[in-house]
Amino acid sequence: MEPWKQCAQWLIHCKVLPANHRVTWDSAQVFDLAQTLRDGVLLCQLLNNLRAHSINLKEINLRPQMSQFLCLKNIRTFLTACCETFGMRKSELFEAFDLFDVRDFGKVIETLSRLSRTPIALATGIRYARCSVVRVDVCLVPFRSSETHVEDEEGLYDCVYGEDEGGEVYEDLMKAEEAHPPKCPENDIRSCCLAEIKQTEEKYTETLESIEKYFMAPLKRFLTATEFDSVFINIPELVKVHRNLMQEIHDSIVNKNDQNLYQVFINYKERLVIYGQYCSGVELAISSLDYISKTKEDVKLKLEECSKRANNGKFTLRDLLVVPMQRVLKYHLLLQELVKHTTDPMEKANLKLALDAMKDLAQYVNEVKRDNETLREIKQFQLSIENLNQPVLLFGRPQGDGEIRITTLDKHTKQERHIFLFDLAVIVCKRKGDNYEMKEIIDLQQYKIANNPTTDKENKKWSYGFYLIHIQGQNGLEFYCKTKDLKKKWLEQFEMALSNIRPDYADSNFHEFKMHTFSRVTSCKVCQMLLRGTFFQGYQCAKCGARAHKECLGRAESCGRVNSAEGFTRGVEGPLSPVSLTPGPQSHQHSPRTAETHTWSHRNKTEKRKVLHFCLGFWNFSLFLLNTHLGHAPAARSKHRTDEFPELMN
Repeated sequence: MEPWKQCAQWLIHCKVLPANHRVTWDSAQVFDLAQTLRDGVLLCQLLNNLRAHSINLKEINLRPQMSQFLCLKNIRTFLTACCETFGMRKSELFEAFDLFDVRDFGKVIETLSRLSRTPIALATGIRYARCSVVRVDVCLVPFRSSETHVEDEEGLYDCVYGEDEGGEVYEDLMKAEEAHPPKCPENDIRSCCLAEIKQTEEKYTETLESIEKYFMAPLKRFLTATEFDSVFINIPELVKVHRNLMQEIHDSIVNKNDQNLYQVFINYKERLVIYGQYCSGVELAISSLDYISKTKEDVKLKLEECSKRANNGKFTLRDLLVVPMQRVLKYHLLLQELVKHTTDPMEKANLKLALDAMKDLAQYVNEVKRDNETLREIKQFQLSIENLNQPVLLFGRPQGDGEIRITTLDKHTKQERHIFLFDLAVIVCKRKGDNYEMKEIIDLQQYKIANNPTTDKENKKWSYGFYLIHIQGQNGLEFYCKTKDLKKKWLEQFEMALSNIRPDYADSNFHEFKMHTFSRVTSCKVCQMLLRGTFFQGYQCAKCGARAHKECLGRAESCGRVNSAEGFTRGVEGPLSPVSLTPGPQSHQHSPRTAETHTWSHRNKTEKRKVLHFCLGFWNFSLFLLNTHLGHAPAARSKHRTDEFPELMN
């Protein structure tokens, strides 16, 4: 058997790869295994499978989406743990780029073979099949796109990510206590759905109260305030909300024939958004709990005692902490089943509104969780880039990063650079070991993208180019990519960033929609659904303050009013504006603020005049209707003119 296939079999036995993974197919090649491992996630999981908690999963990026920076960080975390935890020598390890660039995958297989012979790995009883030849030369395998097979690997991360963790615990907790629960007649499945909603809410509330009573109260004097908050997050808030929700669900189903049940869920949607905070912090909570249990014997013993008192030791606190994340994602499924078995048209329509509300909540919670993961990535970028004295958070969400070659259009010398692409800016860096030195920041609000198809004909590395052209005709840039596939990926990512800055319909119906970060939970004015996430959640009109999803901009009603004393900020030109960036010495960013100030002031006066005319006209029309209704002669037309209200024109 070839060495790479032996390696793949060992990874399957270690439960890192599923038994039917594509590396086992007859058509599989060595590069398939390399592509599977090159983001570093599964390598880190391998170490945790060999010895629990070898790597804190909070220290790695579980979905790096082939970001070069994040993949290399994962690989280096694996290599560090191989030395510090598994006792391997540095000379036995591959280099990070050997794997990421598939520069020397034979060295990667050799490292994994040596890892399998460490005492910790041997103690698992899993043996690595061996042959006389270990060395594998795959350096010459053609480089493929970073995106190749990424979608195929999504299922691999389930065991790492733990998204299904707690599912069995949740189902066990929600089971009816009766040994033989009554069966629902087939013609009354709807009643069973209602009973399930009511009973599971009661049991879930009991579970939250159990955490509060049997774990939080006893552990308070054993944990520091920081540890306590880290482990229990916002459980007291959840308890309060669900006590009330449970009572209202009970009242609706038992006393009101469930006529207002839909309204209960609609009313509670915004109160349940606190699950965004909980679900974002639960992984850290479990990691903190594991660490505390490992390092504090008194806490470990107290936790065991608490579990016995709470449920005879059946579920640990670690088990119970995952249950809230399961519950909040069940509401739309419960309502979906209820809608399915509701025949009355009016009731069905109302319940669909509640179903939409709970689907919206689930999407919101997932997006907040995802944004918090993104914020951790952004923090890592910030710490790894020298000379960067601007908060990276101002630049929006990361779209990608990697090596690229750049030249200005008036020069032809290509410079090797590592770029970090965000919605609003490109940070151009020079690599310095494992870190980066910021060279310049490009404000994407001033640029557009254009393909350079002539470069594709050269068909050699670093020859595939595209342009970044300044809108006002100033000097632009040309970017060169390593492969044609990577060029396609970069073009897509730049186009996505630019479409977020200048979306279709941003100025439809006289609006001026700009990307915006909302400090409070906010709903879209068009569809009434939540704007999801924690930063740059959507768009706000600079004139009237209307808020909307990107996909809803074209359906927004006409911009009927002028921005007044409500203090609306102007999208990306507000407090999170990259327009005020202080770039490096070769900056390509320019501020449009000065040019717009006079225009905006003039526009304010024009809009105020329109509003005043409209109000006076409406007043005259109202007087006319009133006099007509009373049988009076029409009043004389108002002689007020806009120049009689000079204060409104200022």
